[in-house]
Amino acid sequence: MSNGSIRLLFTRLRTEEKLLAEAAGKRALPFVIENVRDAVFPGLQDSEDIFLCRCIGHHQNLAVARMLERSGFRTVNSSRVMELCGDKVATSSVLQEAGIPQPRYRVALSREGALQAAAELGYPVVFKPATGSWGRLLAKVQDAETAEAIAEHKEHLGPQHQVFYIQEWVEKDGFDIRAFIIGGEPVCAIRRYSGHWITNTARGGSATEHPLHEDLRSLLLRIYDAIQGDFLAVDLFLTKGGYLVNEINDGAEFRNSIAPTGEDIPGRVVELCASLLKRKPSTTGGNKPACKIANPRGPEVTNLH
Repeated sequence: MSNGSIRLLFTRLRTEEKLLAEAAGKRALPFVIENVRDAVFPGLQDSEDIFLCRCIGHHQNLAVARMLERSGFRTVNSSRVMELCGDKVATSSVLQEAGIPQPRYRVALSREGALQAAAELGYPVVFKPATGSWGRLLAKVQDAETAEAIAEHKEHLGPQHQVFYIQEWVEKDGFDIRAFIIGGEPVCAIRRYSGHWITNTARGGSATEHPLHEDLRSLLLRIYDAIQGDFLAVDLFLTKGGYLVNEINDGAEFRNSIAPTGEDIPGRVVELCASLLKRKPSTTGGNKPACKIANPRGPEVTNLH
């Protein structure tokens, strides 16, 4: 049995991090939640700890995971998975190599190439930043004149936006699907509805359960084989021809998926971390250890369960 702890690292304390701490408390798991906004890496760590990286910024999360792994520690997810899921070009390339269905896409390196790519796909198209989340900086483009304006604007935003990722427009009848894979096992899925074409629940979309039928379950297992992440959230479109994988997220929010599905997502995540510690979680109750908050900055929290 390991003497280590699960150490959740954050830069903004969201509902998800609180739910993870509560789930660990219910299972009497050794759990520390740490604000690393002012931390400096690499530092001295307990060699038996496992790190659940939940920094809100993708590049921050990736940097922390790389530093910890370089010192021999296990992170959830791994930096390789973070890097892959945080780059839409890399994700699409891996999905294409694995033969997993996705919307048609093009990648260009110039304004002229972006216009050619959009014309090849056929309008409307969606311009997406190669990295990013929460549906930010997406643009639905209806014609070549608008595409030229968007491409010129992006070209002047800096190097990060000078790789143009352009995706075909997919009619989705007002909803898309988010499915969760934890420890290689498809767990649950929701439909996300919105009057806006961007359906993220973080932007006000509503959620209902979507059944994990065998066709979806089989597709999620193929995605896991291709990505190999500990905790993945997969965004999909349901079309007349079947499912299309839109994006794969490595550090997704999940608070709005618990009630519609009845699935204890945070419990599943901390149990996975406990298994990686080679420690069986206790579900017998009893005295729960206080959840330690290290380096608190912002919210004044001393016990999250």
